[in-house]
Amino acid sequence: MPPLLLLLVVGLGGLLPAATAADEQFVFNGFKGANLILDGMATVTPDGLLQLTNATTQLKGHAFYPSPLRFHRTPNSTAMRSFSTAFVIGIIGAYEDLSSHGMAFVVAKSNNFTSALPGQFLGLVSSATNGNATNHLFAIEFDTILNSEFDDMSGNHVGVDVNGLHSVVADNAGYYSDDATGAFTNMSLVSRKAMQVWVDFDGQTMQVNVTMAPIEVTRRPNKPLLSTTVNLSSVIDGDTAYVGFSSASGILFCRHYVLGWSFDMDGSSAPALNTSSLPKLPVTTPKPRSKTLEIVLPIASAALVFAVGAVVFALLRRRRMYAEVKEDWEATFGPHRFAYKDLHHATDGFSDTNLLGIGGFGRVYRGVLASSKVEVAVKKVAHGSRQGMREFVAEVVSIGRLRHRNLVQLLGYCRRKGELLLVYDYMPNGSLDKHLYDHQSKITLSWAQRFRVIKGVALGLLYLHEDWEQVVVHRDVKASNVLLDKEMNARLGDFGLARLYDHGTDPHTTHVVGTMGYMAPELGHTGKASKASDVFAFGAFMLEVACGRKPVVVQQDDGRMVLVDWVLDRWRAGAVADTVDEASLVLRLGLLCSHPLPGARPGMRQVVQYLDGDVPLPELSPTYKGLNMLALMQDQGFDPYIMSFPITSMGASTISDLSGGR
Repeated sequence: MPPLLLLLVVGLGGLLPAATAADEQFVFNGFKGANLILDGMATVTPDGLLQLTNATTQLKGHAFYPSPLRFHRTPNSTAMRSFSTAFVIGIIGAYEDLSSHGMAFVVAKSNNFTSALPGQFLGLVSSATNGNATNHLFAIEFDTILNSEFDDMSGNHVGVDVNGLHSVVADNAGYYSDDATGAFTNMSLVSRKAMQVWVDFDGQTMQVNVTMAPIEVTRRPNKPLLSTTVNLSSVIDGDTAYVGFSSASGILFCRHYVLGWSFDMDGSSAPALNTSSLPKLPVTTPKPRSKTLEIVLPIASAALVFAVGAVVFALLRRRRMYAEVKEDWEATFGPHRFAYKDLHHATDGFSDTNLLGIGGFGRVYRGVLASSKVEVAVKKVAHGSRQGMREFVAEVVSIGRLRHRNLVQLLGYCRRKGELLLVYDYMPNGSLDKHLYDHQSKITLSWAQRFRVIKGVALGLLYLHEDWEQVVVHRDVKASNVLLDKEMNARLGDFGLARLYDHGTDPHTTHVVGTMGYMAPELGHTGKASKASDVFAFGAFMLEVACGRKPVVVQQDDGRMVLVDWVLDRWRAGAVADTVDEASLVLRLGLLCSHPLPGARPGMRQVVQYLDGDVPLPELSPTYKGLNMLALMQDQGFDPYIMSFPITSMGASTISDLSGGR
């Protein structure tokens, strides 16, 4: 710069920058007539102070040098240029030891901060963008409030910020003396006194040094307050950036000022400010902190902390209450997945007043879905199976595609912590066994109703075995798994033990599951459930419905009576029809379905034809007459001790904790 021009600029005392924008060096000894970009509350006072904020609360102000400066050595390169800046600031609050939020020196890709928030965000970022790399900003903050959300170290600190308000490095405001002691002297940012700050950036080492001192200290201290490395090439992704100041007001009245400012690109040190010619900070008498404020402020602060803690606790508790187990593979099952919150509300929090029943594997609750007002039954079962959950849910969803008037519709599922919840259509008349054995039941089943129940279950099994796209082996056909809708139509439900396989192939199940009394003899040594084993269970079910007796009963002498043997005794005596009026067909068909030899049992299509009277029922073979089912089952490998407890479902360990019982 020519000497004559430099003398002219110094003589004008701030009317013009010390050099043109092209030289990328300027000096403002005061801001009268300065060409700056101002927004928000920012203004230049008549005596030349750059005032960023005033007494208005919750607003922001910015002041930027009008021309963007080139920070990269060459266009589109990562090599950065060095720069140095010096400025004098002052913060004046209503109280001598209290302040609103602070201010910052900023280097930013853009000078548009309309989306930034006031208060603790200093007019730089918003809560949504804090820390985002897309902010492209570097700042030196002078913060006068401790904000725990930004991990601030104190309420009187200086920090180096990159793209947000979590400082890269920070320290309490102050300076180190240049004498032999090198003692550190604290400075109060809200002291109402002017403070000089130096910021130096080395483009080769990427080192940033921040130094400060009272304005009375004429020389910059040798030891900086902060020193760290910042890769500005990744922050300023374009060639140019704006430099300036930002501040924002909070709840308490506070004003932020800049008295002077110099900047030099590529220089080792910014031009010195003429501190004697700088405008003076307003002289104000601090208000003594009122006794009311001393009492109210701690109480209000404690109340605010308590309220925030209560809200956080409530949100976390709510999140834990409705927490679910969700994995990526479940995305394809989305339409079949229920939200736990919806099921919780539908059942009034799984209250006992909505409890429909308790089985060996969980509880069943009645509920009403808020969105559709549809009544449902929600079964809560264990979730700790060693069976692959992914495969199990796939089968649940597949079974949910079954559509038949004699099947309980499985609507979907939900997984939460240690529970699996299965959602079914609600059957208002409950399970069939309640009407067969509960003497308090208000409904006594007529023979016509029993016959319709038998036929309905037969049609449901026929659909599962032959008419659907896959073969579904139910594996737990019994009275407690047959539910009655409002018209007393039978619907076979509880597909927790069901297995699917393609038509023309063999099932691969190798574990004995089901309920004693309904289990075919061959399961004792093969362990392979099949359509024939379902037919056996259906035969026992027919005898149960016709006779009103359970398939296995423990007698007073600790012996066991198997229903098939009991009916066989009457068949041998020629009195099979005497067991129940007009039930000869059902009893004989039940015995035929319960034949110990799988190949001798009819298929479900034949069973339906017999029940419809389309095909005459064949006579039972004479060899059947001499059989004893209890002895045969023991011979096939069933433990006689286990058979002493006929109501208990036998489930393989890999499955039983996921499904079973009513």
